[in-house]
Amino acid sequence: MQIFSDSAGYEKILQPENIGKTERLEALYSRVIEELGENPAREGLLKTPKRMARTMQFLVQGYEIDPVAIINSAKFKEEYQQMVLVKDIEMYSLCEHHLLPFYGKAHVAYIPDGYITGLSKIARVVDAFSRRLQVQERLTLEIRDCIRQALKPLGVAVVIEAAHMCMQIRGVQKQGATTVTSAFTGVFLKDNRTREEFFHLAGIK
Repeated sequence: MQIFSDSAGYEKILQPENIGKTERLEALYSRVIEELGENPAREGLLKTPKRMARTMQFLVQGYEIDPVAIINSAKFKEEYQQMVLVKDIEMYSLCEHHLLPFYGKAHVAYIPDGYITGLSKIARVVDAFSRRLQVQERLTLEIRDCIRQALKPLGVAVVIEAAHMCMQIRGVQKQGATTVTSAFTGVFLKDNRTREEFFHLAGIK
């Protein structure tokens, strides 16, 4: 499995082993456009199926990334046993119920027990799980469990705050609604003071 998503974003999609998948998706999107009552051969839509195919492959590239391998690629022995918090991590994902985006920020903390990881790896783990068809509740748990599995820390805390397009542009159409999910293990679950310190440092009210 690929450990890191490439910086260019679309480079892997254009590799020979993915061309066939892109072409199959392109044919499907062309059919969708036709079923919606449009002409996929119209000038403005001529390249839309290919763009959509590549866009969708980019948005779900997390299936080809091993999040535990991300942590293990920069795992260091260290005696530090205080909270490590990476907050306000930009997060973009696709709701698996409507294939519409939800987006916001993740706050991730852990208390080491012998091992730490590179700070950027926490953000990469968030990306790896969010770049899949998701629900916010599961995404929160997957980030937590990945860090717990890879580092075996004294505790992990994850909070995600996100806005969902499936609530904003369809259905109830509530523009200001935000969904907040949380998941804790270890000392964050057992010790109110540790959990409150996390909320304070992350700026969560």
